[in-house]
Amino acid sequence: MYERIRNLREDHDLKQRQLAEILNCSQRVYSNYEHGDIDIPTEILIKLSDYYGVSIDYILGQTDNPKRG
Repeated sequence: MYERIRNLREDHDLKQRQLAEILNCSQRVYSNYEHGDIDIPTEILIKLSDYYGVSIDYILGQTDNPKRG
């Protein structure tokens, strides 16, 4: 999951700081999400899913199909 959110961010040419602003958190907190140092709250998973237009299952690594059901 952590590698997947990093890849999504990089695929959209975003810096951690930029995505942290979108998610309304600090860059340090977002960095901790990407490194797996802290669990990603459900509300952040939902925001990531909405922002990237992918399913939460895709973010969690439950499927390789990014499309929402």
